[in-house]
Amino acid sequence: MSKLYLVPTPIGNLDDMTFRAVKVLNAADLILAEDTRTSGKLLKHFEITTNMISHHMHNEHKTVDNLVQKIKDGQTIAMITDAGTPAISDPGFLLSRACVEAGIEIDCLPGATAFVPALVNSALPNDKFVFEGFLPVKKGRQTRFNILADETRTMIIYESPHKIIKTLKDFVKYFGEDRRVSISREITKLHEETLRGNPVELLQHFENKPPKGEMVVVVEGRNSK
Repeated sequence: MSKLYLVPTPIGNLDDMTFRAVKVLNAADLILAEDTRTSGKLLKHFEITTNMISHHMHNEHKTVDNLVQKIKDGQTIAMITDAGTPAISDPGFLLSRACVEAGIEIDCLPGATAFVPALVNSALPNDKFVFEGFLPVKKGRQTRFNILADETRTMIIYESPHKIIKTLKDFVKYFGEDRRVSISREITKLHEETLRGNPVELLQHFENKPPKGEMVVVVEGRNSK
C-alpha cells in the first residue's frame, strides 16, 4: 500500500543512519529532500539511487497537492530533510497534514533528532519539557520571552551561532542571571561539546570564544530546583 514515510537522517555522524531508513529510501518510488545537494551526498554514501526532488519551506505550499495525488496514484514517497527528523523545525508538517486529510497512511521512522541528546546531556529535569524550536527573531520575540519567563518546565531552543549572544542576553533580561543553561553544539560531530552554566557565564564564554556550529539550548524552568 502506498504511503508517506518520514525518514530521519543523521545530524552529523553518518553512523547514526538506521538500517531501516536505508531500506525505506531504497524501496521508495520518490524521495523528497530539503536540499538535494546535501541529501545527494547522503544517498551516494549509502548507495541509494531512488529518484529525488526538492521539497522545502519555499515550495512546499505549491507542491503538496501534487504529492498527495502521486501517493493516491500508488507511489510510495519518502521525505528527508538536511538533518534530523522531518517536521521538527523542518519541512514536513504541511505534507503530513494533507496526507491525513486525504486518508493516506503516514509512517514516521524513529531516528536522529538534535534535541533529545541535548536534553539528556543537560542534566536538567527532563520528565517534563517544552520544545520551542527557533524563537522569533524580531516580531513576537518579546512576547514569547514574557511567556517563557513563567514556564516551569525545562525549555529547549534551537539557535544559530550568530544569534546565541543575543539570546543569552535576553535570558539575562527575562529569566535573570541564575537560571541553569546547557548549550550543546556540533552534536555527534568531531567537535561536539556541551557547555553548562548560568546565562552570564555562557555569555562571557562566547564573547571570548566566537561561537561555531548549530546549537541546542536547554534552559531550566522557573523554580525547578
